[in-house]
Amino acid sequence: MTEQRTPWTEEQVRALAPDASSLAAARKLAGRWRECGTADNAVWGLCQGSGAKPYQAIVDLDGPAYKCSCPSRKFPCKHTLSLLLSWSSGQVPVLRAPADFAAEWLAGRAVKAAPAPKAKAVPSQATVEQRRTRVAAGLTELEVWLTDQIRTGLAQTDRSFAAYESIAARMVDAQAPRIAEALRRLPAAVVTTEHWPELLLREYARLHLLVLAHRRLDALPEPLQAGIRTHIGYPTPAESVLTEPAVRDHWLVLGMRASEEERLHTRRTWLRGRTSGRWALLIEHSFATPNFTGEVPAPGHEVDADLHYYPGAASLRAHWGTRHGVPEPFTTIPAVGGTTIDAALDAYADALSRDPWLRSWPALLADVVPVLDDTGWQLVAADGTALPLPAGVHPWRLIAVAGGHPVTVCGEWRADGFDPISVFSAGEVSDLETEFPTETTATPALAELVSVALLGTARRSADNIAVDSAVATAVPQHAGEPATRLLHTAALQDLYLRGGQLPRTASKPQPAVDDPRPLLPRPAADRLSRLLAAKSPFLPEWFAAATPFDFRLPDVLCVQALAAASDTSLRAPLLRLAGRRGRWLAAHNPAWAKLVDEFPSDTSTSLSDVSTDHPVPETGGADAGTPAAHDVWLFGTAGERKDWFARTRRADPAAALAVLTAAWPKESGPVKAELLALLEDGLSRADEDLLERALDDRRGDVRRTATTLLNKLPDAAFGARMATLVASWIRVDDDGTVEVTVPAEVDAQARRDGITDGTDQPKMRWDTPDSTIKTLHQTIAATPLGAWAPIVHATGDTTATTALSLSLPPRYAKAIVDGWVDGTLAQRDTAWARALFAHATPTEQAVLRRRELFTLLDTADRIDHVLDLDAHQLNELHAILPGLDHPWPEPVAAHVLRLLSERARTTARQPHAGAGVYTDRALLTAASVHLPIDLAERITAMADTTEDPAWQQAFHRLAHDLTDRATMLEELR
Repeated sequence: MTEQRTPWTEEQVRALAPDASSLAAARKLAGRWRECGTADNAVWGLCQGSGAKPYQAIVDLDGPAYKCSCPSRKFPCKHTLSLLLSWSSGQVPVLRAPADFAAEWLAGRAVKAAPAPKAKAVPSQATVEQRRTRVAAGLTELEVWLTDQIRTGLAQTDRSFAAYESIAARMVDAQAPRIAEALRRLPAAVVTTEHWPELLLREYARLHLLVLAHRRLDALPEPLQAGIRTHIGYPTPAESVLTEPAVRDHWLVLGMRASEEERLHTRRTWLRGRTSGRWALLIEHSFATPNFTGEVPAPGHEVDADLHYYPGAASLRAHWGTRHGVPEPFTTIPAVGGTTIDAALDAYADALSRDPWLRSWPALLADVVPVLDDTGWQLVAADGTALPLPAGVHPWRLIAVAGGHPVTVCGEWRADGFDPISVFSAGEVSDLETEFPTETTATPALAELVSVALLGTARRSADNIAVDSAVATAVPQHAGEPATRLLHTAALQDLYLRGGQLPRTASKPQPAVDDPRPLLPRPAADRLSRLLAAKSPFLPEWFAAATPFDFRLPDVLCVQALAAASDTSLRAPLLRLAGRRGRWLAAHNPAWAKLVDEFPSDTSTSLSDVSTDHPVPETGGADAGTPAAHDVWLFGTAGERKDWFARTRRADPAAALAVLTAAWPKESGPVKAELLALLEDGLSRADEDLLERALDDRRGDVRRTATTLLNKLPDAAFGARMATLVASWIRVDDDGTVEVTVPAEVDAQARRDGITDGTDQPKMRWDTPDSTIKTLHQTIAATPLGAWAPIVHATGDTTATTALSLSLPPRYAKAIVDGWVDGTLAQRDTAWARALFAHATPTEQAVLRRRELFTLLDTADRIDHVLDLDAHQLNELHAILPGLDHPWPEPVAAHVLRLLSERARTTARQPHAGAGVYTDRALLTAASVHLPIDLAERITAMADTTEDPAWQQAFHRLAHDLTDRATMLEELR
């Protein structure tokens, strides 16, 4: 028996999915597997589908190859993906031998994979010479085309896609496919790059040099010959590579990137030998789908194995040979082979001297700090030496992981800078997810050559161009016509510049302060990343469950968190999770700088830190018991001050009020209204004096905040003033008829209280040119509900019922009822909420307003109302269910399941009755978010007894969602 395989990572499984829908469907099959197992190179299992017989899924890990008994035409299907996801998460047991159904298929594959040995195909000498002749002829035409471009001038030549496609097609005919690929990339680069003339000159010179090298191929050393043939596109069979000497080492997987071009997916993996320090590059291709093999370990793992290098002067690409062990995580990277900036530049120059057509060379830089300054992005070493990053690279994930501290970075050194691929910190490798940049920066040393090429040698002489002396000496005196000499000079000057790069110098930033909070567990962190990417409705539950633990995010996730914080509903918990590293990162990115003030403070302040026994300094700060608390209030950012004040308000409302009262005269800006709004926590009559002062503030947001809070103090003088106004404007006759008389203009006191004609108020839910309607609405919304008893001639709990039975004038009816609703929501009055909820049908109140009233009802009333709704009142059910507690109470959950089961039976009996799954998708979605997670088994049983296939699938999906939520919560513990 061969050694047991290490499970693939979830990232490797995701890469196999033919599309996003297959992966999503695969996740919903979790929990439906049985008789699963893995042994040697196989994983298998049975998945219960819609039929009586379960689907048989098998994976041969050596291919990989897949077999599933389902009728799906996708490859791999959702069942296979789900099986691999289960294996990846450790839910598939290791067994001694495959199940019978798996063993039979695997044995058949083994027979097919072992054909009779045959002699190795070796092309005849005539075939080799014929190909070389065709290539030589094609390169001669290419040389003519290149010199024509330079002679005519880059500004005058045809740079269309069709022009490049024409010469590229000729290279394909000449059996030089790698040159054709390079030519086909040029038109896209021209239209996306500002400095396109320099880019074209560099590429034309590189191709010119390749043409010259092919003409002298026999006179060159064999390793260089092999490299030239590779750059042109001569085939190198894998069988011949495996005959090259094996290089055994413990290979560290330091980086991995996948790309796609014209449906051809390519994955590059960078390896480095632990003992030798030698680099290797594995390249895999997959057409149409990123269906790469699982034989390449994930970044962060090492494996004892043989590698066979492709022949070449600066050999980098390799092929897997024999493995001598299983992949294992590594936590250290040795410095063997050089990990300094100078070593990286020397290695690149050496590789370039051996193979002038290299576009990049890998490098490992230890103890460098990523920096963004006036000159752009750089990596700075301890001694101040720095390497620039390409213009199109913005490695915010790298900045987040480093936080101003030294890290180890794996990347590629190229002509325009160092392109980071991954970062190693705290024993982990993190992918930086950067893309190959398309931007370029101008090279001053090439400017004169570019100028001549742009105009053309037919218009401007190429003689006496200023180039480096070493280049001028190397250019042959008789290099042909001017266009040829220019290409030759440009090729040598470009090589001279690339190989002779010197490091810069730069200063390092102030590093981020360490966050002492516990790190979010890795499974939970991966889960959060997926939830944010999908904008999952499970996010509120995840945040609620994570809050008590006060975790901090892994640094690499801070970028995703700050980007997702643009959603204001997620901002507060995300910024709390990002913590100190997130604040530091936001301060360095102009796009996130506005979030800095919203980060909560992490300064611990106890109740004893804020004491009313100490005088409040005239500077507007509180003489808190500790210097830290005092400094946060006096000198902290707006976000830190608000967080400090909020915590103080919760601990001691009187002390917080004293602090804000003393600071009030000197507070200014938007923070003034935000601090005032925090008085809502523990609001009482003691706050009335400060709120009354705020009514005279110059800022409209401060005045509006004050009126909002005063409206929540029914016994305050503000409420009495509102009640007086209402009593003077509204009269109720004995027969229940309401007469309303609202003045066109209100007095100064009413304007001070925020009662206006509505012109300076936020946009209302409805609009009208009648200013008296707006004035009446504002006043009623601010009036204490208890003040209506004498106005409507009612007593006690009958006030709301009596008010709603009155005959309201059509002109003011909506303003009066809306005012009552706003007042009820502000004052949290259960009796009025019950009456308004019963009085107003869903068509009379907006869905959200009705839901807010519903949340004010007693729990028993809310449950009773839901239980009274049947399958014919689903619109009402959808509207109010979000107003219930999470998760739904057991009676509500049971009622919703009964309704869904009833709808499923109706669909099975009457397929065209309009009771399909699509009609109830909103209720199913709400159920997946709010049902208790322990109902998964019950819902699975419902699925098994459901006759309609669509409903059966919906129930299985619902059960999976509940199981997924349970796993989500378990990951946090």
